[in-house]
Amino acid sequence: MNIVVIGRQDFGKAVLEAFHARGDRIVGVFCAPDKEGAKPDALDARAVELGLPVFKFASLKSDEALATLRACHADIGVMAYVLQFAPQEFVTIPRHGMIQYHPSLLPKYRGPSAIGWAISNGETETGLTIFRPTDGLDEGPVILQKTAPIRADATLGSVYFDYLFPLGVAAMLEAADSVVAGTHKETVQDESQAGYEGWYEARAARINPFAHLDQTYNQIRACNPAPGAWLEIAGKKVQIFDCNKHTHRTFGQVRARTAKVGHISQITDTSFFFVCNGGEIEVLRAKAEDTKKISGAEVATHLKLSVGLAIAL
Repeated sequence: MNIVVIGRQDFGKAVLEAFHARGDRIVGVFCAPDKEGAKPDALDARAVELGLPVFKFASLKSDEALATLRACHADIGVMAYVLQFAPQEFVTIPRHGMIQYHPSLLPKYRGPSAIGWAISNGETETGLTIFRPTDGLDEGPVILQKTAPIRADATLGSVYFDYLFPLGVAAMLEAADSVVAGTHKETVQDESQAGYEGWYEARAARINPFAHLDQTYNQIRACNPAPGAWLEIAGKKVQIFDCNKHTHRTFGQVRARTAKVGHISQITDTSFFFVCNGGEIEVLRAKAEDTKKISGAEVATHLKLSVGLAIAL
């Protein structure tokens, strides 16, 4: 097949490599323009290494972008982690149109932080969708879906890299083959089941020390490795990455009665604990404003934390 790849970063690179490795002809690679001071995009760099034509347009709506895509004479376009808006005039140019990847079981969790919100909301299963791009955000007809578990201790990073990344690359190949062969089915999304979430930004990542234990634990997992769930202790922002959760039963009834919600309750050789409603979070790995990621105990030492210290609201 003659393939056009539209995407960015490691996922776009992996999709490009998968099609190239099996002998498909890559007739064009569309990347967003470089940002000043940012490191080179992985898809862009790999395409250059392979000697492939790379195109960078500030807008995929421009006449130049449309003309360039027409000149590629592609059988199909594959959109692998695309943040630029791609209008219908663009996505319908290849002979068999385009397909797009999204890391959720659409129509649930439309939007740019689908994995994080699913973990934060306590979901035990997620997945990926290959669909037809439309002018609506993640609203197009579904071509293919794959499910993936969210383990009780899974993080944003583990769900993506262990499941949704490799499954997604394989699904792009499978979907492209079925579309070009004319054997695929397209299912309209059920709008009554649709949900949209925006970016999981720093404001959403702030920990409420009076929230329930499970909510806080899910929030920390949903933000690991980015943006990093955080709280304010001793006047400093502390981002939490690796952690354990403990119900009050873990420490017996005496601990349950004496531990104060919203306060530091214990400091060990490897971690520090703070109390939530229903239990305690043990912070194993964290980052203060002026440190790299270090152990919870090292953060406690660095900030001179003490048992009984309150976490800011």
